Amino acid sequence: MAELNTGDGGGGKGGKVRSKKQNSKVDLTAMVDLAFLLITFFMLTTSLSKPQSMDLSLPDKDPKIDEVPVKVDENRTMTVMLGANNKIIYYMGLLATPIAGPKDITYGKDGIRREVLKRKKSVLEYSAAKGKPKQGIIVIIKPTKKSTYRNLVDILDEMAISGVETYAIVPEFSPEETKLIDPK
Repeated sequence: MAELNTGDGGGGKGGKVRSKKQNSKVDLTAMVDLAFLLITFFMLTTSLSKPQSMDLSLPDKDPKIDEVPVKVDENRTMTVMLGANNKIIYYMGLLATPIAGPKDITYGKDGIRREVLKRKKSVLEYSAAKGKPKQGIIVIIKPTKKSTYRNLVDILDEMAISGVETYAIVPEFSPEETKLIDPK
C-alpha cells in the first residue's frame, strides 16, 4: 500500500510538553487504480490511424497471344510525363500531331488539376458533338526513372480528385518523349 508520511509526530526530549500529533497518512492506492483504469479505457477506445490506399487494376501477367489491341481515339487521350525535380509535361492526342501541348505544368489545383478538368470537359463536348455516347478522358501517366514515388502518388491523387475514371501507368517512352522530358 502506498503511503504519504508528513512529519515525524513529535519534538525532541526536553522542553515544553506538547500534545502528541497524529501522523497523517494518505492512501494513494485508489488514485493509482484510477490512473490505470483511465489508461486502459483510452487505449481500448482509441482508433489507430488507418492506412490510406487506392484501388488499382493491374493487367494479367500472362497476356493472351491472340488478343487484339484496343484502338483508342487520340482525341480522348492525355499523356502526362513525370520527370526529375517535380517536372510535369502533358500533351493531348499524339505527340506527332498534338491537340494541345506539349506544355510544362505544375502540381496542384492551379496546375495539372485545372488542365485535366478542362480537357475532360472538352472530351465530353467532343463526344457529344460527334453523336457518340459519353466517353471520358483517358490519361496515360508516364513516370521516368528520375521521378519520385511522391510525384506518382500526387498525380494519382489528382486523377481521383478530378474524377478521371480511366488512367494507366505506362513506363515506356518513345525517343521523342525522352527528349521532351529530359533534353540532355
